Amino acid sequence: MGTANTYTEHELVQGLRARDQQVFGYLYDHYSPALYGVVLKVLNDETAASDLLQEVFLKVWRGIDKYDTDKGRLFTWMLNIARNTAIDALRSRAHKLEQRIQELGNDVYAQTHQLAIHPSVDHLGLSKVLEKLSKEQRAIIDLAYYKGCTQEEIARVLDIPLGTVKTRMRNAIIQLRNILKQV
Repeated sequence: MGTANTYTEHELVQGLRARDQQVFGYLYDHYSPALYGVVLKVLNDETAASDLLQEVFLKVWRGIDKYDTDKGRLFTWMLNIARNTAIDALRSRAHKLEQRIQELGNDVYAQTHQLAIHPSVDHLGLSKVLEKLSKEQRAIIDLAYYKGCTQEEIARVLDIPLGTVKTRMRNAIIQLRNILKQV
């Protein structure tokens, strides 16, 4: 294989498939900053991103036999693993949070009258308003306004065309306006 300092992409793939720990160490040292950046951008949490990066490299190590050189570069394959793992973690976290919120039940609503920002729309009331949107629209509003994603990023995260993101966001905003007028 290459010199002690560098490997070609082919040598990296062969080394990983041969379970060469030196090659894996090289891969980690040279690619972890880029993959960490992707994970951090999705999760927006440095501790969680560091933890998840270990999982990403474990998936690379275990899944190298699934990598197909004809379908793209090794780095692109690893980036997709990092992005998908981070999105899965984010969805899982969101699902767990949603479950906890549902478990709170009506007890929370009894105390929210003190939190009112607008007489008819308080912080928890806004959640109720958002529930009137379709699942697809809520996902886009969540990514845009709560996670700070651009429309291009939303299209990549949800794996839908940019035009679809723009249409759904516009329709969601129009629908929210109409709902809030009725409140």
